[in-house]
Amino acid sequence: MTELPIPGPYVPWVDDIPSRPAADGPLQGVRLAVKDLFDVAGLPTGAGNPTWLATHPPATRDAAAVAVLTGAGARIVGKTHTDEMAYSLFGTNAHYGAPDNPAAPGHITGGSSNGTAAAVAEGSADLGLGTDTGGSVRIPAGWCGLYGLRPSHIRVSRAGVVPLCGSFDVPGLLTRDLALLRTATGVLLTGGPDTTPIRGLVAPADLWELAEPAVRQALQPALERLAATLPCDEKPLWGSAPAPDYRFAYAVRTGWEFWQRHGDWVREHEPVFGPGVGERVRLASARTHEELVAADREIAAVRTTMARLLDGAVLVIPTAPAPAPGRGVDTGPLRAPILGLTGISSVVGLPALSVPGAAVDGLPVGLCLVGAPGTDESLLELAEVLR
Repeated sequence: MTELPIPGPYVPWVDDIPSRPAADGPLQGVRLAVKDLFDVAGLPTGAGNPTWLATHPPATRDAAAVAVLTGAGARIVGKTHTDEMAYSLFGTNAHYGAPDNPAAPGHITGGSSNGTAAAVAEGSADLGLGTDTGGSVRIPAGWCGLYGLRPSHIRVSRAGVVPLCGSFDVPGLLTRDLALLRTATGVLLTGGPDTTPIRGLVAPADLWELAEPAVRQALQPALERLAATLPCDEKPLWGSAPAPDYRFAYAVRTGWEFWQRHGDWVREHEPVFGPGVGERVRLASARTHEELVAADREIAAVRTTMARLLDGAVLVIPTAPAPAPGRGVDTGPLRAPILGLTGISSVVGLPALSVPGAAVDGLPVGLCLVGAPGTDESLLELAEVLR
């Protein structure tokens, strides 16, 4: 395949953002970069695939999350690149290329919210609106040295967003600054917070072992700073019992829901997908109901465990198992350990906050705080310890 030029963070088919009356609110003057999965009235939504772009008219209204943020004063500065249909974790698009990582030049940004992260990291936007299904806010946050919040699934509307898997998709936020993230979270989230006091931390050895030794070592001081404020339990998450296969469950349910939602479009228009996405779409088309039942059984087991574990506690784990790979490096071996870390939040719908934690050979790595549903604000408060 011919090597593509390195694009900037923003999609080239949106070069003029329609003017709209400035709104007063807590985000007054904040520059907002919007992932090109979200509808913005008057603009096309490309979803990372040229066939999708060509077969869908411009949006007639804003996605709910866009409307909420702009209604609070944020100003859209552009729509940003994404992986095809958000069906990847690495921010490498076979049609448009991959933005460079401003915090680690020569490396990828990661996540399907890749352009949004690049825009925030380079400073052309203050606030990024992305989506997180399997880690696509958290991974680029960790690799770009940003704060990235995957909110509780139940607290953010997904209306007006091109779906990958509605059971796991959730709009999320990226910032360089924790204070701005707290303000934007207060605007975006609906429903009251869970005010259960945080009484402890859990940092399971088996999850930490998914990360490379250099990452574990780099993040140890941040974990110790948290553990100085709350008791920390490091025993393995799954103990001696077999761990639920939540990576299998994630793949099956994501594929099933993708095909239920987009299968007719794929059959009708026969879009060309990049190699990794194309293989996942092929597998999605063949998922069976029996597989779905088995996947949901695994998901139920994870939910039971996490409900018990996170009763008054916060899970603390590396955001990603390694720093951002260099451009052109084979990312295949990273997929399984990434989902081992990110998949728990995804399949249960838990809030997860990636905090800039450290660096390995000059490359940012993040620490992720995961709480019970509704504890988003508590995670943001806990992150203040690491500022």
